[in-house]
Amino acid sequence: MKQKILRLIVGPTASGKTDYSIELARELKSPVISCDSRQIYKELIIGTAPPTAEQLSEVKHYFIHSHTIHSHYTAGKYEIEALSLLDELFKDHDQLVMVGGSGLYVDAVCYGIDDFPQPDFDLRESLSNRYLQEGIESLREELRIVDRESYKTIDISNPQRIIRALEVTIGTGRKFSSYKNFKKKERSFIVERTLLEIPREELYTRINNRVDSMMEAGLLEEVRSLFQYRNLTALKTVGYRELFAYIEGKCTLDEAIDLIKRNTRRYAKRQITWFKRETPGQFL
Repeated sequence: MKQKILRLIVGPTASGKTDYSIELARELKSPVISCDSRQIYKELIIGTAPPTAEQLSEVKHYFIHSHTIHSHYTAGKYEIEALSLLDELFKDHDQLVMVGGSGLYVDAVCYGIDDFPQPDFDLRESLSNRYLQEGIESLREELRIVDRESYKTIDISNPQRIIRALEVTIGTGRKFSSYKNFKKKERSFIVERTLLEIPREELYTRINNRVDSMMEAGLLEEVRSLFQYRNLTALKTVGYRELFAYIEGKCTLDEAIDLIKRNTRRYAKRQITWFKRETPGQFL
């Protein structure tokens, strides 16, 4: 039986993944399966830079605006849903196109992920309140004491990562790092990766211009409409959290826009580092 192939397109935000994936999908007569942890939410129309209505009409897309911010969603759930979809689509296709910039979601499809406990939302809220009242340094120090391995290995500049590690450690009585006994899972298909890259200066210019275009398209109004839900995990996202801060009077609008650009550039840099672990770059 012929081996099925998943053509996986990865890369930083604003690198041209959407256009490239649609072109490839049309060539292969494949749908496009999105692997983006934020474009999946139907309430986030502007700030996640999803495919345009015209692009969506060109090729069938999956996991674009398919879920709501009001339902807790994880990479583990994505793994289950995406693999189920792939099994179904591979019945009629020898090759399928998947595209995205969310490294954890990509890894979930390719290798599977560790089986972590279900979230404890009450404990998470308590830790989040501590972060707001005491700052990140207090939580970092607690993590260093209770789980030194996680302290050394996770991104301790990211409050969400620290809070999740503490949530699991405190809630289960077992170190967060102890759940990371990962072994790659076998897949029934071959993954062929392409990492899209463009020169860094050009990438950063694209990012800055994209943020300006989002603001012109009504991103601030979109964020205002979601303000009451700002504490949801799905909204702790670049482009949203900076404008929430503006609405709360913590910065000016110009400062918020500059922060969105800076934080998006930093996110793109992290994406490149993540994907370069295994994927040779292809400059377009």
